[in-house]
Order: sequence, then structure tokens, then C-alpha cells
Amino acid sequence: MTTIYGLKNCDTCKKATKWLDRFDVAYTFIDYRDNKPSPETLTEWAGKAGGFEAMINKSSTTWRQLADNRKAAASDAEWKLLLREYPQLIKRPVVITDDGQFSQGFSDNGFKKRFSID
Repeated sequence: MTTIYGLKNCDTCKKATKWLDRFDVAYTFIDYRDNKPSPETLTEWAGKAGGFEAMINKSSTTWRQLADNRKAAASDAEWKLLLREYPQLIKRPVVITDDGQFSQGFSDNGFKKRFSID
């Protein structure tokens, strides 16, 4: 089963889940504002994403409103603290399949390729 992490009111997450529904891909949706990822999960995701900074949605209002010193996290511990405090900063959706594959974001073609749908 695929697990989708995101925000229930996020338009991109809604598009992703509608796509999965349309192609009958079984999934579980977890809103990470209500169920914040653990520090260990954040570290695992960062490893797969190419680092904590690669996980950040820098075009978000939340990011733009952060103080500059918060944007310049210098350690993994600071990134984990920031993402636990502001989970909406994580690019979404985070998609994890049973085989452990990780991806962030949604596009029709990307999902077709990811889920082997012609």
C-alpha cells in the first residue's frame, strides 16, 4: 500500500489523491499537521530527498514569513525542530510505497511513471 503524507487542505495533495482514486491505487493519507513526522522519519526522508533543505517548499508563505535565522538552519537538529514546528514547510505530498520508494510532489506524468500506468 502507498502512504501519502501531506495536508488535507492542500490543492496538490487533493490532486494526488484524486489521481490515485481514479487509477484505483490503494493508499493511506496521513495529514502531517495532525500527525507530525517523528525526528527519525524526518531524517529518513531527508536522506532520500537529498538533505533537509531539499525537502523544503521555499515558495510557501510560511517559508517567506520565517525569520532569516530560522531559514539558515545549520544542523540536522535545527532542521528537524523547524519541520516539527512547521510541517507545512515540507514539499508535498510525500509519497512512500511499500518497497520504500520515496518521492515528493505530484504530476500526472510523474505518477503514471511511478505507478506504471499507461
